[in-house]
Amino acid sequence: MVTLRCKRLVFSGHAVRRMFERSIGRDEVAAVVASGEIIAEYPDDTPFPSVLLLYIAGKQPLHVVASEDPASGTCYIVTAYPPDPELWNPDFKTRRTP
Repeated sequence: MVTLRCKRLVFSGHAVRRMFERSIGRDEVAAVVASGEIIAEYPDDTPFPSVLLLYIAGKQPLHVVASEDPASGTCYIVTAYPPDPELWNPDFKTRRTP
């Protein structure tokens, strides 16, 4: 299993736009990266493999896609979103099947 060892976070422009649209703060994303559970791995993503993380604060689940440059310890935040209950099973770890 992959683990992230982030020394610093860098937010992509896409992530910042989506976070603003969804009222998700940087501190919330940092909590997901620090304490979230990796629920999917994307080893073929470039320039670094990425992961989908789940963190539930209270009753509010949050997904974050992040990748890590292992040489520098920099983690890149690709996007962040509250998972849609219509698309995800109640555990928010697996997608519903159509």
